[in-house]
Amino acid sequence: MPRRKVLIVEDDESTLRQLDLALKEEFDLLSARDPADALALARDHHPTVILLDLGLPPRPADPEEGLRLLREIRKWQSNARIIVCTDCGERQHAVRAVSYGAYDFFRKPVDPKLLQQLMQRLCWVAELEEDRLTLLPEPEDEVEEMIGTSDKIHRVFAAIRKVATTEVPVLIIGESGTGKELTAKAIHERSCRKEGPFVTINCGAIPETLLESELFGHEKGAFTGAVQQKKGKLEYAQGGTIFLDEIGELPLALQVKLLRFLEDHTIERVGGWQRIFVDARIIAATHVDLLEAIAHGKFREDLYYRVGVVTLDVPPLRDRGEDVLLMAIAFLRRATEQSRKRVLGFTKGAIGAIQAHSWPGNVRELSNRIRRAVVMAEGPYLTPEDLDLPPPEGNTSLAALSLKTARHRVEADLILRAAVIHQGNLSRVAVELGISRPNLYVLLRKHHIQVKTNNLKRVSSG
Repeated sequence: MPRRKVLIVEDDESTLRQLDLALKEEFDLLSARDPADALALARDHHPTVILLDLGLPPRPADPEEGLRLLREIRKWQSNARIIVCTDCGERQHAVRAVSYGAYDFFRKPVDPKLLQQLMQRLCWVAELEEDRLTLLPEPEDEVEEMIGTSDKIHRVFAAIRKVATTEVPVLIIGESGTGKELTAKAIHERSCRKEGPFVTINCGAIPETLLESELFGHEKGAFTGAVQQKKGKLEYAQGGTIFLDEIGELPLALQVKLLRFLEDHTIERVGGWQRIFVDARIIAATHVDLLEAIAHGKFREDLYYRVGVVTLDVPPLRDRGEDVLLMAIAFLRRATEQSRKRVLGFTKGAIGAIQAHSWPGNVRELSNRIRRAVVMAEGPYLTPEDLDLPPPEGNTSLAALSLKTARHRVEADLILRAAVIHQGNLSRVAVELGISRPNLYVLLRKHHIQVKTNNLKRVSSG
């Protein structure tokens, strides 16, 4: 393993020599005598540990300089491991330093052996954190920000790649919160229109009296309040893609105008007479059953077949198997980066609760629960209580499966859960499962689970 970098922020020459003698055999040492140099070195070298004196120039007797530097480092490097070593040893300074993110607080003179032991432990923890598995697929298994390894989501990925190379209208169906807009963006980003705009309009969120103007634009004086000409969303999508979310909410009168656009790619602004050619691709989405809406006279059948030349069905989260755990890890990493909180993972109970929950709000619910849990959590691992989920009461989802399928699914599930809990340490995973490491490798191959540096993925669902 390469030697770890340690930054010493200290303006006292004798203390620098003492620390250098104690640590140079085991660590690569960097030194800074003032806050500006310390920030520059920290940004350039990303040291594993920072030893920080609170009394720094230009006011060495004032601990505020060191505390200010501590906060500045933590702003842009939330996982910085900072040990405060200082003459300013009053308890209030220690409390403030720890509250700002310091890992420990030493008063000078520092015991070199005690400091060395603490730094060895910090470096060991850093190594574990760097090696922990994020349970995210390799980039080639992802489509934009969509994550998943289940058969159902892979069918969606395959469909996205196929329709992206065409110009046909696409209708995306699925429950609320399943990722229909992400699917539309993925199609746009993989198409020949990716350099053009991606314009979104929610047909159910705009009052019917304003929706026509929003879609098609209006001329000056077309109605009361129309003091100037305005382009509609369709015109702004020129050369790109327009995403009509909740198209099932579109009023019948506007369905006729949209059908005309799909037929000849021309529009008329409200109050206008000139036909305007618009080169934009239509992608629509809905969570309602359009065939049922057609039966009740709420949606035009001819528009349905026009807008849904290709239909993509985005599955609900409850039908995506182990994807829920993969996505939970991804959302946790994103939430910790945004909040700058040190949350390392999930407890066993939290993993079970995540897998047992039905997720009626789908991906949106999962994302929001984890973001809220990271903000409210007091420990390093999220619990069912942090997620506001009941503890799991046992697995009842296998009742309808054959014995062979159930055994296969349970094995894969247990391996993934153990990998999350033990953060990629295969020796501990093997102990958790009660098997040897060679047998663990056999199971990894059997279930198509690949372990690489800083990564674990499910190649297929078996």
